[in-house]
Amino acid sequence: MMILKTPEELAIMDRANALLHETLRLVASAAKPGVSTKELDRIAEEHICSRGGKPAFLGYRGYPATLCTSANDVIVHGIPSPSQLLREGDILGVDCGVILDGFVGDAAVTLAIGEVPAEAARLMRVTKECLDLAVDFVRPGQRLTDIGETIQAHAEGAGFSVVRELVGHGIGRAMHEDPQVFNYGPGGRGPELRPGLVLAIEPMVNAGKAGVSFDDDGWTARTEDGKLSAHFEYSVAVTENGPWVLGVGGR
Repeated sequence: MMILKTPEELAIMDRANALLHETLRLVASAAKPGVSTKELDRIAEEHICSRGGKPAFLGYRGYPATLCTSANDVIVHGIPSPSQLLREGDILGVDCGVILDGFVGDAAVTLAIGEVPAEAARLMRVTKECLDLAVDFVRPGQRLTDIGETIQAHAEGAGFSVVRELVGHGIGRAMHEDPQVFNYGPGGRGPELRPGLVLAIEPMVNAGKAGVSFDDDGWTARTEDGKLSAHFEYSVAVTENGPWVLGVGGR
């Protein structure tokens, strides 16, 4: 069952996501060669708590950190570590969640660590374009799978592949609500989008094949072929006036 939010609840979610994007900007400014992913996690946790929020990932289903830090061939859910030092040329997916006044915000970016190879930069650019194109479909009357069809078409048109085993989701008082948001089509299926619905849209795009493998830690998801992956995410509300990307200003 899809849970629709009131205007007042959307305003709270906007504030939660604003804190989240502020945190991601701090992490991005600190993400340099030689810095550990655990240090990035400390920065994020301290900032969220100092602003009255609570890390949404920490302790969620046993997850041990505030951030997911996913380098290079890690698609999502990489666990921060003091021994993992960033290197020149890495790409790093940073996923974060914030709870504020009972509602959850969820967003992710992929960062270039120093100068990255041209193909890595192209992968990051195309993945962010997939997200931006998908956001435009978050409108009343669109079908849920129109979002995934748009992501798939743009990624595959650039010669990349979309991950099928991991998906976006509804979000609100809980981190994961209905519906699931697939990153592939065909479009024109699923429920119609209605005002008040909030979706965490998160294209995960691989440089090689779409296959996924999981580490023994039970969290870390990697590309099956060892090639690079990129991940971007927004929490987006459906409104009568179109999409509202929560936490980044404007509608």
